[in-house]
Amino acid sequence: MPDPVAPPPPPPDARPSAEPSSLDLPPNIAAAIACVPLIGGIIFYILEKRNGFVRFYAMQSIIFGGAWFLFWIIASVIAAIFRSAPAVGWFLALIFGLVAMLVHLAFVVIWVVATVKAFTNARWDIPYVGPMARKQVEGGTA
Repeated sequence: MPDPVAPPPPPPDARPSAEPSSLDLPPNIAAAIACVPLIGGIIFYILEKRNGFVRFYAMQSIIFGGAWFLFWIIASVIAAIFRSAPAVGWFLALIFGLVAMLVHLAFVVIWVVATVKAFTNARWDIPYVGPMARKQVEGGTA
């Protein structure tokens, strides 16, 4: 019979990865650094060969960073188009710029949450991005 005073075991996703790392870093530190959008993900996806936890966060970072970069390019083009419109162009560019700034802030918040989750050994799927990253890391199975 379990001890009623003992704390419950952590959920499966919160347990540290038991897989050995090919880097000289603890897996949670490597995964947190891999969360740096695009660049951190690419570096750690190339360097880490064995630890699925680090590879998942690296792939998630690559996809998330790519989406962020793509949004930045599209927002810049749309803002430039708005600025070139006569009369109300600068006003439209200002409104669109404020909306784009809020979206960038949302990207930063998601990045910080993913980094904290990685540092605490919790596997967290960024909505829409996480399942794609998991599919890539696990070799096509969802």
